[in-house]
Amino acid sequence: MNTPVIVDAIRSPMARAKPDGALAELHPVDLLSQVLQQLITRTGIDPGSVDDVICGCVSQAGEQAGTPGRLAWLAAGLPMHVPSTTIDRKCGSSQQAVHFAAQAVMAGVQDIVIACGVESMSRVPMGSSRMGKNTTGQRFDERYTPGLVGQGVSADLVAAKWGLSRDDLDRYAARSHQRAHAAQSSGGFIREIVGIQTPNGLVNADETIRAGTTPEKLAGLKAVFESEELSARFPQIQWSTTAGNASQMTDGASAMLIMSEQRANQLGLRPRARFVAFDVVGDDPLYMLTAPIPATQRVLAKAKMKLDDIQHYEINEAFASVPMAWQKELKADGERLNPRGGAIALGHPLGASGIRLMTTMLHAMEDSGQRYGLQSMCEAGGMANATIIERL
Repeated sequence: MNTPVIVDAIRSPMARAKPDGALAELHPVDLLSQVLQQLITRTGIDPGSVDDVICGCVSQAGEQAGTPGRLAWLAAGLPMHVPSTTIDRKCGSSQQAVHFAAQAVMAGVQDIVIACGVESMSRVPMGSSRMGKNTTGQRFDERYTPGLVGQGVSADLVAAKWGLSRDDLDRYAARSHQRAHAAQSSGGFIREIVGIQTPNGLVNADETIRAGTTPEKLAGLKAVFESEELSARFPQIQWSTTAGNASQMTDGASAMLIMSEQRANQLGLRPRARFVAFDVVGDDPLYMLTAPIPATQRVLAKAKMKLDDIQHYEINEAFASVPMAWQKELKADGERLNPRGGAIALGHPLGASGIRLMTTMLHAMEDSGQRYGLQSMCEAGGMANATIIERL
């Protein structure tokens, strides 16, 4: 079996998904094409040797409907014979793209694969791909009567189940901004970010980080998912999820070059990490956001490792309650958890987030000399991917 390795991992700056956001005037194909082009340039590989481009994208509608990885590859002026496909495992889409790329290399089916992801949430709003009044069907609805809830309500259910207060969530959110600001100020993100040309000039830094965020400021924000109907159904909920302790809607793209260790050596390229284990699992779709817990347990069992063997944890901050419940359930060291901040500070461009997290984790591990990193992301429908990498 071939050993898949990571040769390079990069991302665009994270930009607010608003009309005046730094990347809002850029078509998602043009955004991703610049990231792919710079990945090829940085590594110096022959683009014609790439076997496939696997692209994560959640809202596959409008400007993101036309197989964005394929269009971005062609827009970058790269060889026409290289194909692409699009993956939608919700928030974990590009992490799943990484898994599929690594699996293809392991199987010996392909030697060189690019995994990538893109989401322009300012141009293709979240939920744009949903059509029709009922997207679940009669049999699903019968199983889950009286019905599932939105992710924000699930976040409050998670907070209630794990005994997390509003103050707990706000303190965690403020820490995410503080950690991201510290990393940005010290140059911790420089190596992983590639500049993006827009109609308004070059964008080369995240614009989502709010250095002045404090728990006291966040405490003034209103809980956004409360309703009389839901309060009657879920009396245990304290309604603590706000715009401040949830991930930011963001524009962004990311890409990773994965190949067999043998091919990397033949090309004179230095592998930066190998895959120790990966897995994907489902959990209760009502709580929806809890699957990183069993996904972590399963991937650790596959790797024959304990959580304490891992020096860096990346658990996507879809909502503050997600990594906090994960930490509490698994008794994880908070200093190792999202040490450069997470999606609360950096944003969550859905299809790009999986590789964004892994890119940040890899660079942080290199900067600190750490050996093992673990990443997991909650996904709509109650799923989660989990990956363990080893820095080489």
